[in-house]
Amino acid sequence: MKTKITELLNIKYPILQGGMAWIAEHKLAAAVSNAGGAGIIAGGNAPPEVIREEIKKARELTDKPFGVNIMLMSPNADDLSEVVIEEKVAFVTTGAGNPGKFAEKWKAAGIKIIPVVPGVALAKRMERAGVDAVIAEGMEAGGHIGDNTTMCLLPQIVDAVSIPVIAAGGIADGRGIAASFMLGAEGVQVGTRFLAAEECQIHENYKELVLKAKDTDTIVTGRFTGHPCRSVKTKFSRGLVQVEKDGITSEEFETMTVGALRKAAVDGNTEEGSFMCGSIAGMIAKILPAEEIIKEMFGKAEKLLKR
Repeated sequence: MKTKITELLNIKYPILQGGMAWIAEHKLAAAVSNAGGAGIIAGGNAPPEVIREEIKKARELTDKPFGVNIMLMSPNADDLSEVVIEEKVAFVTTGAGNPGKFAEKWKAAGIKIIPVVPGVALAKRMERAGVDAVIAEGMEAGGHIGDNTTMCLLPQIVDAVSIPVIAAGGIADGRGIAASFMLGAEGVQVGTRFLAAEECQIHENYKELVLKAKDTDTIVTGRFTGHPCRSVKTKFSRGLVQVEKDGITSEEFETMTVGALRKAAVDGNTEEGSFMCGSIAGMIAKILPAEEIIKEMFGKAEKLLKR
């Protein structure tokens, strides 16, 4: 399936693996890239030397293009910006802010820039800043989310910009890919589906929660802080909703959630971990190799698009 995104990133399938902090590391990124997609290593709040090592480890496993996700609100964002230049990664995706101050350096280094955007205004601003594509992410996604759904957001961004648009949020199979393309996307970004990839290194408790999830088993916390987050319903996430109702302050809330994602992904701690996950978790029933996931999704998508 050739699109503007496969041409831009020199990949076989127009699919990016989500840049999920504490989850998207070198083994998963390399597996997705080897399967013909675009793997991503998540920068998160990791020290620069850790991400540099992750990039080197990924290169030992694949000679295909892969990228790094940089959270612009991270205190390490400036340092990670230099790391991706020095290591000559193929592309960078960004979240939680405007990557404009890095754009000139990244483009000079030949790095493609693909920010995640939650709305039309930011998508337009990113196009003016010279980015190569944008990821229109709806609120169905796992982790930090915006206010609009993918189905409503995607066509509005497609109509507003001339650069390629990648759909994200609520895509778990070929039907989601076909729908995204019908709405004008040139590619998709998938996160939650890859939580159940064989190569994903998260704790087995995390995978088990995803596999057992039903359509109503995700919850959004932290809306009052301005940084809402979608995760699996657990004792911890329900507790967060309760303290929000009780009138906790933003500072107290942030203190409660510090380290919660690591506790989920690394420790499998169901009492204190935040198991970030998209609302399509109920569609995921089995663990498969990344290659099989991608081939299955695009096999179905192509059949639907040929109708």
